[in-house]
Amino acid sequence: MRENDLLLEQISKIVIVIILTFGFYIFFNGHHAPGGGFVGALVFTSGFILMFLTFDAKRIKALLPFEFHKLITIGVIISFSVLIIPTLFGHHLLEHEDFYITLPLIEEIHVSSVTVFEFGILLTVVGVIMTILLAISGDQ
Repeated sequence: MRENDLLLEQISKIVIVIILTFGFYIFFNGHHAPGGGFVGALVFTSGFILMFLTFDAKRIKALLPFEFHKLITIGVIISFSVLIIPTLFGHHLLEHEDFYITLPLIEEIHVSSVTVFEFGILLTVVGVIMTILLAISGDQ
């Protein structure tokens, strides 16, 4: 290990946490302002890319024990579920519902089906980008 690698790893750990936190913020703020599933996924992916550039592939695969191409399927199923489920109850396609959940410490949280749809988009985009990058790098 070179001297610069240790410094790069320590700084990258902090930066990756900041990037992933910002990705969460963009994702959850997306239906109120610019952002959402697609933009949040791009930010998340930049954090994963920094992780793959900084650390050893074996170390990352131990940290992230899932395969990114499976995220594509899960994301598409989630997004299509939000598309189809309202039609089963006589509503229009993509008709969204708002509801509130009361939690003991946080009190009331606003939940929308748009957030679930955007989560499916986020998983799909992260899965596609990371699968492509891993295939190009030969680590897939």
